Amino acid sequence: MAQSNSASHPKGLYVLFATEMWERFNYYGMRAILVLFMTKALLFSKEFSSHLYGGYTSLIYLSPLIGGFIADRYWGNQRSIITGGLIMALGEFILYFCGSTYADNSALSQMLFFTGLGFMIAGNGFFKPNISALVGQLYPKGDSRTDSAYTIFYMGINMGGALGPFICGLVGDTGNPADFKWAFLAGGIGMLISVVIQILYHKKFVKDPDGKTLGMEPVNSPTLSRNAIVMTIGMLVLILVSTGMLYLDSGLANINHVSFHIMGIEIGTAMFTNLVFLLVTSIVIIAFIVFTDKTLNSIEKSKVVVIFTVSFFVIFFWSAFEQAGASLTFFADEQTNRDLGFFVVPASFFQSLNSAFVVGFAPLMAWLWVKLGKNNPSSPTKMALGLFLLALGYLWIAFGVKDVHPGIKVSMIWLLGMYALHTIGELCLSPIGLSLVNKLAPIKFASMLMAVWFTANAFANYLAGALSKLYPEAGKSKNILGFGIENNFDFFIMFVIMSGLASLILFFLSRKLQSLMKQ
Repeated sequence: MAQSNSASHPKGLYVLFATEMWERFNYYGMRAILVLFMTKALLFSKEFSSHLYGGYTSLIYLSPLIGGFIADRYWGNQRSIITGGLIMALGEFILYFCGSTYADNSALSQMLFFTGLGFMIAGNGFFKPNISALVGQLYPKGDSRTDSAYTIFYMGINMGGALGPFICGLVGDTGNPADFKWAFLAGGIGMLISVVIQILYHKKFVKDPDGKTLGMEPVNSPTLSRNAIVMTIGMLVLILVSTGMLYLDSGLANINHVSFHIMGIEIGTAMFTNLVFLLVTSIVIIAFIVFTDKTLNSIEKSKVVVIFTVSFFVIFFWSAFEQAGASLTFFADEQTNRDLGFFVVPASFFQSLNSAFVVGFAPLMAWLWVKLGKNNPSSPTKMALGLFLLALGYLWIAFGVKDVHPGIKVSMIWLLGMYALHTIGELCLSPIGLSLVNKLAPIKFASMLMAVWFTANAFANYLAGALSKLYPEAGKSKNILGFGIENNFDFFIMFVIMSGLASLILFFLSRKLQSLMKQ
């Protein structure tokens, strides 16, 4: 196994670190104020805003499937990163103009809003899958620095994730809806900083151990695919499709709009544009391709079964976890006492907590898994533990609001404790699940089965929006599977039951899954 001759890391790592940090600043900063902007400036209902939030974040997880494919075969990583970053920056500036016009021209601001989100979805698809792939390529195979390099890179992600909601909340979430535009502007500036770092330093520092610049266009890439006109038309088509799908799924177009119910939750459909149809179809097609492939033996297919099984369970985790950007933001805004006497904490600040906790807890969790040695739980068991900690976090906040009358605000300690437990749960589930998919996927279907993982995340985010629609509101009766939701206690207990049951079932299945993994 190769070893490094030096403890220092290549400068390219810090170029990628800074690029990703500012992109995460942009994304999480914008997400922190998104539902607040929808409800307070655009005056959308909480139910509609929750649904739209779910559709947007769902497409955010789907778009990298397209961007990653094009980068691998035609554009290369750097061209895709710069293009995606510029498109996202434009999306933020369009949202800035939306925030500047909503009071005077609601029709124009609504058009700008959906267009801005479409730009964000399309740009994310090209930026997101292409950064992390470059980190490992900076080092020779077997280099002892690789693990610490990913740790440093992960810290960059979470520094951006913590800083974005803080800065964007400070300038935009002031109590005056007219100020939300400054949050979008701050996000756009952060995204431009990310792009500038790439343009100035990538070719100089992001090199493999032999000194060759990483992330350039593939050797056999046709020149036509990199033609400026072709690239522009392609991006405009993707932006148009992203914007159109989000708009149609929102129900505003009202084209052949009908509805059906899943678990008592009303889901709208608009012809075949509905995201649920797209997500389910994607999973079914991938499963059909993999399981009907005659070159895979029974052992390899057993391992694929494990991937599909754990991907199913992460839907329950992320659909509850991602309430952070929707219902939990409503709760922080309306029913949390944020007045410190000298400063009123913006509701958007609470979305910094997860990233801040990750920075603090990640080294401790890594140490714990090593310390346990031969007693280290299997990957499915760790993921079940993550679901259990998620349930525990919701149980904590449910007790905080129990018997609290409407209009009475509760201490911030309940949100702080819940986010701490959720973060530990995330560290048990997210990196473990990604590692599991990488280890179990047959080489032939490595990318396709990683797509299953991200599609499960996309489905979870869509479901998160649907579940957020159940957030209690005075005068509105809401229920799920016959369980009435009259207050915040009922709402949070719903997630305790959902994630708790998923945890128990996964604990029960973990031994069987472990045996399939070891075949």
